[in-house]
Amino acid sequence: MVLSAPLLLSGCGYNEFQNLDEQVNASWSEVLSQYQRRSDLIPNIVNTVKGEANFEQETLTRVVEARAKATSIQVTPELAKDPEALKRFQAAQGELSGALSRLLAVSEAYPTLQSNQGFRDLRVQLEGTENRITVARNRYIKSVQEYNGLTRRFPTNFTAKVFGYEVKPNFTVQNEAAISAPPTVNFDKPATTAPNAGSTAAPAATPATPASSPLSLPAPGAAPASR
Repeated sequence: MVLSAPLLLSGCGYNEFQNLDEQVNASWSEVLSQYQRRSDLIPNIVNTVKGEANFEQETLTRVVEARAKATSIQVTPELAKDPEALKRFQAAQGELSGALSRLLAVSEAYPTLQSNQGFRDLRVQLEGTENRITVARNRYIKSVQEYNGLTRRFPTNFTAKVFGYEVKPNFTVQNEAAISAPPTVNFDKPATTAPNAGSTAAPAATPATPASSPLSLPAPGAAPASR
């Protein structure tokens, strides 16, 4: 029985559970490491931007507040096992990503800031970190998918029940509500008013772009590769 025990455990998927569980833990650690790397960059970015005269204070405030919210979440080994806690963690990191995107977009309107070598270097580091975050998240998602598949498959699902291996929560689509909403299509044409007889119709004026319109910035995952 002693000699046959290793063969039985191997055949029921026990060893595979050990390997995949370690893989999930390692992938999760990499996700946290890259998020921490981004968090460490933010104070330097904020301090550099503060040196720019008349920079939008609201944009800076949002970045600082979003970072504080993201770092206030206590990261423990149990966080990745709790679906609600993981969802809150993801939401906080997503909010920080949005605030940073807005800051970089607004900075385009400040030529002196764009010519600042220190700011340019920080921006490259931030873009590289966003890429690393995307890669780390994808690896974690794949690791959890493989682990959960083993947990649910027959006959290894019996091993999972015996040894208490439960399905792990995974990252979700951050803008799930937005992409699940059907697009609004409007084919209505604006009514045109015929000009009075004997009068010359003035050419239609091109609407001006409001000064307060938000600038567009690609999603963090689409940022150029790190140098």
